[in-house]
Amino acid sequence: MATIGLQRKTALSYADALARVADALKAEGFGILTRIDVKETLKQKLGVDFRRYEILGACNPPLAHRALSAVTEIGVMLPCNVVVFEGDDGKAVVTAVDPMETIAAAQPALRPIAAEVRERLSRALDRLAA
Repeated sequence: MATIGLQRKTALSYADALARVADALKAEGFGILTRIDVKETLKQKLGVDFRRYEILGACNPPLAHRALSAVTEIGVMLPCNVVVFEGDDGKAVVTAVDPMETIAAAQPALRPIAAEVRERLSRALDRLAA
C-alpha cells in the first residue's frame, strides 16, 4: 500500500513521540492548534477499541498568512495535520500531510509555499526519527 503523506517510523514509544512532536514542530516554526485523541473519540462515540492515535493541527503563522494572502480559499486545507500513532510493533509512527500531494501544489501561487511547508514538516519528522 502506498504511504499517505510524509511518514517516519520511529524507535520511540507512542508516549515519547507524542511528548517530543511539539518541540520538533516548534523548531520549524509550527505550533499545535488542535489535538484530537482518535482512540478516545472512537471509544466514546462508537464504543470501539482502536490503537493509540492522535491528530495534531499544526500551523506556521507566517506561511499560513502567505498562503491565505495568495489564495483565500486555502483555509479549508489549514492547519496542517500531523498524526502520531502506535505501530503494530509498539513504536510510534509519525505522519504529516504532504502539501505537494494536495490541490495546493496545483495552484501556481501556492506551489512555492507548499514546497516550503513540505521541507519544514519533513525536517521536523526527521528530528523524531533520528
